[in-house]
Amino acid sequence: MTEVQRINRWYFGGLASAGAACCTHPLDLLKVHLQTQQHGKVSIGKLTLSIIRKQGVLALYSGLSASLCRQLTYSTTRFGIYEVAKQGVSPNGEAISFPMRILLASAAGAAGGFVGTPADMVNVRMQNDIKLPAESRRNYKHAFDGLWRVYREEGVRRLWSGATTATGRAVLMTVGQLSFYDQIKQTLLATPHFDDNPTTHFISSLSAGAIATTLTQPLDVLKTRAMNAKPGEFSSLLQLAAFTAKEGPLAFFKGYVPAFVRLAPHTILTFIFLEQLRKNFGFIKTE
Repeated sequence: MTEVQRINRWYFGGLASAGAACCTHPLDLLKVHLQTQQHGKVSIGKLTLSIIRKQGVLALYSGLSASLCRQLTYSTTRFGIYEVAKQGVSPNGEAISFPMRILLASAAGAAGGFVGTPADMVNVRMQNDIKLPAESRRNYKHAFDGLWRVYREEGVRRLWSGATTATGRAVLMTVGQLSFYDQIKQTLLATPHFDDNPTTHFISSLSAGAIATTLTQPLDVLKTRAMNAKPGEFSSLLQLAAFTAKEGPLAFFKGYVPAFVRLAPHTILTFIFLEQLRKNFGFIKTE
């Protein structure tokens, strides 16, 4: 009997990530606010109540257009390259070694991080805008307005401010999410206790989300601060790292809890959406 298998199309990852971003955007906004704190420690609960009290519930969705723009550039690129490369390495469904998965994910993440940096920077700025005094806000109308104004007011190079940390973070994020998800899923399916179903997808994606959060948090903090900094505030990544280190080692893990609380459901939703897209709309391959 011929077994029908469906394979991901290259753009499914971007669509799945955008769908997940619509659900988890408020958590991403809270993470940015915690990471850009210079003094004091405000809990995630107090921060949430403060934003709602001062700005209203919809303020939790500030910068959503930039978040979607980021996912449709960053995640489409990294998922697309990873899937195409994986299918090229294993055209007939042969097993792929874990080191090879890490290599493919690293290359895909580097490309995705670079491509997604402009939208990522505008996303950070739009999310952080609501906590600034009215006279200091950038007031971007939407993602494309933000991209155009950065280009016009600060120059094209500014669009890639923080690209080094964003690319490094994207490499670690893609390794943590994609290669570990595939490896954990493959390991579970090799046992008699799991099938290719939502339970397996949930366990694999939750584990991958925890690994990705731990790997990326220090670079995520530096990336957020670099993108939110004023022009010329930091001359190099080393200066930014030294400035952050003055607050203590834990400063590199600021926002870890909301980062995990945001990334875990985002990763779970992304892969659940991705698996549903694969099963319903993927390429048909017969064996």
